[in-house]
Amino acid sequence: MASEAQVLTPAVKKSSSSSTLVRVGKYTLVRLITLFVTVVIGVYLTILIANMGGYVDNIMRAEIQERITLQASQSQAWKNMDTETRQKFVEDKIALEVKRLGLDQPMVVRSFRYLFNALTLNLGRAQNMTSDSGSKTVRLIILERLPATLLLLGSANLILFFGSITIALSLSRRYGSFWDKLIITLSPTSAAPPWFYGIFLILIFAALLKIMPFGGLVDAPPPENRIEYLLSVLKHLVLPASALIISGLFLTIYNWRTFFLIYSSEDYVEMAKAKGLVSRDIERRYILRPTLPTIITNFALLLIGLWTGAIITETVFLWPGLGRTLFRAIGLYDIPVIVASTIIYAYLLAITVFLLDFLYALVDPRVKIGSGS
Repeated sequence: MASEAQVLTPAVKKSSSSSTLVRVGKYTLVRLITLFVTVVIGVYLTILIANMGGYVDNIMRAEIQERITLQASQSQAWKNMDTETRQKFVEDKIALEVKRLGLDQPMVVRSFRYLFNALTLNLGRAQNMTSDSGSKTVRLIILERLPATLLLLGSANLILFFGSITIALSLSRRYGSFWDKLIITLSPTSAAPPWFYGIFLILIFAALLKIMPFGGLVDAPPPENRIEYLLSVLKHLVLPASALIISGLFLTIYNWRTFFLIYSSEDYVEMAKAKGLVSRDIERRYILRPTLPTIITNFALLLIGLWTGAIITETVFLWPGLGRTLFRAIGLYDIPVIVASTIIYAYLLAITVFLLDFLYALVDPRVKIGSGS
């Protein structure tokens, strides 16, 4: 019987391993299909909303007619034409421009073409916007604005994220202390958006004290020396980054503090305290580690949230980032830029959600990929 058990053991292990691979493979496939369908629906709805059901087409046609008529009326050749020739000349020009923009096709047909191009990351050309170099390529417009947004939101949100977690961990062990009550008292201040604090910071430090610039990315004209250029950018970064941090600081600390407080009252934490473990070990091994899935989720969503930019805050500070670019695109009814920003964010979100499922299984032994529990 012993020899039979020894012969069967490898077979059992191989069957178990095969079953795990099948389960993970099936889960991965279903998850990918589900996320892709979600992305398709979200992007198509964005296309329909951005076009306002065809209302934007009418606006664009009116703008084309007005622009071409104005350009034609300023030419000497047009003035020498008779009325009928003028009208035909303008109509032909309008027809060519409408065809170039695809406005001669039904909205349904164009919406599916926009959808296919978006899903294949064929971002195309902007309708009304241009990059700093004068290009209408959507990819170049976005890539030009991406570094500024990553600099502003990346620095501010990373400081806010890690700073709030560090402070919240400390407060979770000091429930009811003066600092704990102070954070609770100040948490409603986060109800105001970043641009609200930004206006006050501009009034105080730029208009009144005159020690900070009103806005922009760098001084005009930009310094030629690299070190001076970097210092100028950092100086312009202080106020918008401070506005973003101040707006979310106290509420974020309060949320993390409440979350850590739940885990800091567990029995195993009390046991660790009774054993005489130092506070830093208790925080790292008994409070921080069980909360890693939630921390990783928030950090991942923070990173992809950088892509959306801070629309109003960037506009207030004249910061040349993606948020301000999207704001201009909405005002100019530039659908390709709006759809491009949305599709890239949708892909980033879908990929992040997909990878998070596997990260949970790595950091938390209780999570099993593809398990029904």
